[in-house]
Amino acid sequence: MNKRSFDKEFKKLRKIFIGFFSLLISLLLFLILFKFGFFEKRIGYIDIAESPGDIYYENYDVSTLNNSKKNLEIKYGYEIFIKTPNHIGPNSENIDNVYSGNRMSCNNCHLLGGTKAYSGPLIGITNRFPQYRGRENKMGTIKERINGCMERSMNGSVLPVDGREINALISYLKWLSRFSPADGNIEGQGYSNIDIPNRAVDLARGEATFSTICSVCHGVDGKGLYNEKLGIYTYPPLWGEDSFNNGAGMTRVITAAQFIKSNMPYGTTYLNPFLTDEDAYDVAGFINQQQRPTKKNLELDFPDLLKKPVSSPYPPFLDSFSIEQHQLGPFTPIIAYYQKEYNIKKTK
Repeated sequence: MNKRSFDKEFKKLRKIFIGFFSLLISLLLFLILFKFGFFEKRIGYIDIAESPGDIYYENYDVSTLNNSKKNLEIKYGYEIFIKTPNHIGPNSENIDNVYSGNRMSCNNCHLLGGTKAYSGPLIGITNRFPQYRGRENKMGTIKERINGCMERSMNGSVLPVDGREINALISYLKWLSRFSPADGNIEGQGYSNIDIPNRAVDLARGEATFSTICSVCHGVDGKGLYNEKLGIYTYPPLWGEDSFNNGAGMTRVITAAQFIKSNMPYGTTYLNPFLTDEDAYDVAGFINQQQRPTKKNLELDFPDLLKKPVSSPYPPFLDSFSIEQHQLGPFTPIIAYYQKEYNIKKTK
């Protein structure tokens, strides 16, 4: 073999070896990153160790269902849950079927189709009704609870109680609840607790947190990221005309802070929070000071005012603390007042 042929073959072998070792290094790097959870954290995957119970890892994938009559109703309920405005909201082709007043979806608050721990999961929800609700001061049905969301979080009007849509939603919720205990109570329901700071909300600090972290998904104007093609919000508006109104539970600073702590930024879990309790508290206060739709007749909420949460942002109250303090705190003096005067331990 002459020198020219040798050099040519050598270059070929060198390219093969370089390619092989580059591929090997890339594979090793991928395995290392995968082992340490890099990809899981970036795509919002919830590791089983980050769930409070195995019930969250049952099969909640509606695509695995066949097309029986019962399963088609479950699938329709899921579609309404994920794409609410397209079926019962402003994007509906049937103008007589518009009940939601904004373009938010149920899935924007009850994450992962209602199956994520500490984001108001709906697993077991149908087993927990009828249920006493302080806002109405009576035992209420699951249909009344859904319609409460329609009037507040969706800033709309009630669904017909015998209509196809509300029955489909309930079919989906019953399907989610099929593995839950008889009483419907599961670990991770509702939101996780926070240590409420013994001070008022720091609006400047909350705005800074929103600007540097929350605005990445929800926009600098807080109006969310809307997917024109699908007709739904990838990330919902936190204020403005297309957001929840001032009667929604998320307008309570403590409630909002509890949700934010365990779920935001998107992909966060309750075991690995990104924000501190104080971060969540301040940014919740900042968000809830922004303009949003107004619900009528809020003075009729909580007929028994002893049941009213301390961070309800609207009067009347059974105390002499100002509206501003009920909106922004400090809440610990209000909590202490109800404990002393009425022997009631309030947590939100």
